[in-house]
Order: sequence, then structure tokens, then C-alpha cells
Amino acid sequence: MRALLFLVAVFAGFAAQAQGTYQLAVLKYNGGGDWYANPTAVPNLVKFCNEQLGMNINTEVPHVEVGSPDIFNYPWLDITGHGNITFSPQEARNLRNYLLGGGFLHVSDNYGIDKFLRPAMQLVFPELEFVELPFSHPVYHQKYDFPKGLPKIHEHDGMPAQGFGLIWEGRLVCFYDHETDLGDGWEDPDVHNDPPELHRKALQMGANLVQYVFNGVE
Repeated sequence: MRALLFLVAVFAGFAAQAQGTYQLAVLKYNGGGDWYANPTAVPNLVKFCNEQLGMNINTEVPHVEVGSPDIFNYPWLDITGHGNITFSPQEARNLRNYLLGGGFLHVSDNYGIDKFLRPAMQLVFPELEFVELPFSHPVYHQKYDFPKGLPKIHEHDGMPAQGFGLIWEGRLVCFYDHETDLGDGWEDPDVHNDPPELHRKALQMGANLVQYVFNGVE
């Protein structure tokens, strides 16, 4: 409960200050999946948001255990990986309390996480299911306009890029990009040799998500 109240206080502080220093974090999970994939992704997103949105996000991006009370120090948690992801009952409760208290989770399918992510998140929100967000959703229409939804960064199985959400009492608490891999697109350009245009689109879509989340703190 103390951690939940602390998160509420943190978010109230964000709303009260014109500028502040806060951090995005990468979530460490169990199960054997490579949570550590894309090490340059979130730092590059932070840099882009600071430069293009005039934000003041701390450029240090910590790694935090899903079951730790430390997650309540960060308004945004990021998950990526290719393989298995599991939550213990305690970890699922901790993540649920974080999300109910105002936190936000972004998940980027680095190709292969889908079949593991969905049952893991069912432990967190057994009453919710991922729903595909319509192209009219505000996440696609912040500073950068994406009238056709998520940009297609990587081919994977050649399926259309999809943006899924978990919505709790009208609030988007988790955004999941599938069949596109925004996280790979955020990485240093030479890591995947993506064309500059795709790298830019991935960062722009990520910036939209960040802008949407922090505007919602008001």
C-alpha cells in the first residue's frame, strides 16, 4: 500500500511541475526470455523525446525487477524480448498495483514474445483482454500523425502491424506493439541497418506514446 500511495504522489508531482526529472525503466522478468534485448532502444527514445518534445526525462534508463517495489519510482516500464516471460503471483500483484496506481507498461514484441506475454498478463489482469486500438485512438495522433496506425518497422511474419491495449476503467494501462517491433526501430541505426525513415518513424511513434502517457498524468 505504501508503494501504491507513493506512486500516486509521484504522479501528482508530475502534474504540478512544468519541468521535472523522471525516468523510464526496462522491466526484468523471469522465464528465460531475453528481457535485456535492445539495450540502446529506450535510451534513444528518451533522447528523441527530450530533443523533439522538449521533455526533461533522465537519460539514465535503469533495469528493474518486476516484483520489486522500485517499479513504483518509474511512470513508464518497458518490456521486450523474443522468448518466455513468466510472472509469479507476487510479481503479478506488484505489476497490477503499479498499473492501477497510474503506471504505464509498453511491450514491444521482438518476435516470439506473443504466446508468452498474453498468459503472463492474464495473471496481472484476469478480467481484461488485449484489444486492438482503432486508428482513431489518440496514441496515433499526438505530435506525429499516424492515420493508419503503427508503422511497419520489421517484417517478422509479414502480418500487418497491430497496436493492442489493456484498458482499465477507460485508461490505457498497457500498449503492446505486435508485428512491427518499435523497440528494434529505436535502437542505434547500425544495429539492424534499418533505413533512416523507418528508424525515424519508430521513434516518432514512441514519442507519441510517451506524450500520450504524460499528458494523461494531468
